[in-house]
Amino acid sequence: MRNWNCKKIIGYGVLGALLLCIAFSMVLLPYALNKHLGDDRRNEAKAEASFRKDHPTQSFWLDSIQACSALRDTFIYASGGERLHAKYVPAAVPTNKTAVILHGYTDCLWGMMRLGYMYHHDLGFNILLPDAYAHGKSKGSHIRMGWLDRFDVLQWMDLANDMFKGDSLATQMVLHGISMGGATTMMVSGEPQAPYVKCFVDDCGYTSVWDEFAHELKSRFGLPPFPILYMSDFWCRLIHGWGFKEASALKQVAKCDLPMMFIHGDKDDFVPTAMVYPLYEAKSEPKELWLVPKAGHAVSYNKYPQEYTRRVDAFVSKYMY
Repeated sequence: MRNWNCKKIIGYGVLGALLLCIAFSMVLLPYALNKHLGDDRRNEAKAEASFRKDHPTQSFWLDSIQACSALRDTFIYASGGERLHAKYVPAAVPTNKTAVILHGYTDCLWGMMRLGYMYHHDLGFNILLPDAYAHGKSKGSHIRMGWLDRFDVLQWMDLANDMFKGDSLATQMVLHGISMGGATTMMVSGEPQAPYVKCFVDDCGYTSVWDEFAHELKSRFGLPPFPILYMSDFWCRLIHGWGFKEASALKQVAKCDLPMMFIHGDKDDFVPTAMVYPLYEAKSEPKELWLVPKAGHAVSYNKYPQEYTRRVDAFVSKYMY
């Protein structure tokens, strides 16, 4: 009788632990992917005000492009029919050089306006800055961590080519992303590219959604990937149609034969610095790596704006001229 009771207690304990894991995995998925932006990032006026506060020396540039109505809105539609939003600015002096700039997780295009300044004001490019699916003013059901977003970005790049191509010169384009935008850039790079795409810049992108979520699960909750992340991956496949492991920047970048620059802060603990090494190794030549000293996550430009601009300019100028 005692042995039977012990087995019964153990059985209930195992069942209870399993149910707890299932429940946590079901909570983890919306926590990670339905964590829509707060009002400050959904509200464009507040997002602009935040940009001006964080980058006061760039406000004059924003004032000037707004005064001449150069900062404009445009839209495309995702495969599911959701309307996606972006802003674009033609170069002050007509050029065939264009930068498409991608923001990070739960951010919006205004978070990348500092790089818009770099490419437009400092380097003289046309720029296009999309709000990713379910971010900013773009519609969408969940955050897709760059994986399905790669198809939207290909649409944005095609639109940018149509908008900015000159009468006599073919468009030349760089895709530049930070954090989730960096991972998206690498995910895009593994797809077949149009002739106008010349190079890519990844700033602190992750190797895969699985690796990033496993890192966050451990750092935030002290938990290993098994079994919770496996269960969350199952729910993601069931509900959203894609999985954490298939969403791999590492596999995509291995298929890319165009030039790529990797930028990563050597003090990054959100997307660990160690992730950049397998990405760099997987990429064929031509490629460059800049490990930014004493820089945390997604702050390399903020910390060293002149050096960042100089290095990016030197890289893209090799392939866009």
